[in-house]
Amino acid sequence: MDKSTFDKCSFSLVCASDIEEKLLDTLLLNFGDEVFFSLPTFSHGTASRLLNPLEQVLGRSRSVYVQILLTRAESESLQQLLQADFAGTGIRYWASPISLEGELA
Repeated sequence: MDKSTFDKCSFSLVCASDIEEKLLDTLLLNFGDEVFFSLPTFSHGTASRLLNPLEQVLGRSRSVYVQILLTRAESESLQQLLQADFAGTGIRYWASPISLEGELA
């Protein structure tokens, strides 16, 4: 197993659908060589100030879930980008270490 694999993490983000394009553009411009996924989803527990009236009644909001595989250094860089360019947007994020990665050719 490649030791460098342990230096990678799975960086997950949940954002409101209205900032999806800006977030995806940021990822493509800064981490375009990395594998990432984006999926429409619903998030629960979102700050009520960010919900429209219907979402407040339903207790969920339409969101986008993004997952990207990054090195730890890239993860730190992404955190800095988020703080600089997405402050106040309510993006939630977390990172988990990856113990194995591969590609079947």
